[in-house]
Amino acid sequence: MREDGSKNLTIPFLPDVQFGSPVDKVMAGLAAAAMTTLDEVPWKTYPYKPMVVVKMAHTCDSLILNFSVEEKHLKAEYRNTNDPVYRDSCVEFFISFDGVNYYNLEFNCIGTGFIGYGGPDKSRRNPLRKSLVEQVRTHAVINSNADRHGGISWRLLINVPFSVFEADSIEALSGTSCTANFYKCGDDLPDPHYIAWNTIDHPTPNFHLPRFFGRLFFV
Repeated sequence: MREDGSKNLTIPFLPDVQFGSPVDKVMAGLAAAAMTTLDEVPWKTYPYKPMVVVKMAHTCDSLILNFSVEEKHLKAEYRNTNDPVYRDSCVEFFISFDGVNYYNLEFNCIGTGFIGYGGPDKSRRNPLRKSLVEQVRTHAVINSNADRHGGISWRLLINVPFSVFEADSIEALSGTSCTANFYKCGDDLPDPHYIAWNTIDHPTPNFHLPRFFGRLFFV
C-alpha cells in the first residue's frame, strides 16, 4: 500500500504467451500469477459483495486479465459491442498510462465489451470505435450449476492487444508503471452492487474517479 493509502500491484510478464496464443496456453501462463481479490464495498447503500478475484499479466503485445466471479444472480442481456454492459453481470478495468486520461474496459459475463477513453472524469468519455473494441479476445466460462454459496460462478479471460490503447502507442510495458482500478458491478441485477480493488471515497457510486486508482508495476 502506498503512503496515500492506495494499493499497488506487481504485474508479471509472460515470455511464452502473446496476443495470438490459444486459451489453454494463456491459462497455463497465468497459473503461477497471484490472485488479487476485489474486496472494497465503497457504498453502504449497496452492501451486496460477490466474490471476485482477478489475475493479470502482460506479454510482448498485450494485457491479460482473468476474472473469476461468484454471485447470487447472473444477467447477460447485452450482446452488441459498446452496449451498456455495466447493467449486466459485469467486470471492469480502468487504466491510465499518462496519469490524466484513462481507458475504461467493461465486459459482461459472456464477453460483450465496451471501451471508452478520455478524462479526467465521467463526462469526458468517448467510446472507442467498434472495430477497435472487437480486437480484444475474450473467453467466457459459466457454471450452470449453483456454487457452494447457492449462486452462479463464472470466469472471463480478456486479452487486450496494445493496439487498443491507440492514444498511447504502447510497444512494451516491462519496467513501466501506471495507475488503474478493477471493478465488479451489476446495475440491473436483483442485488445491484459496486465492488472495487482500490477503494473510492465518494458519496454515490462512481468508478470514473482516477484519483482513486491504485498503481501497477510491470515486471
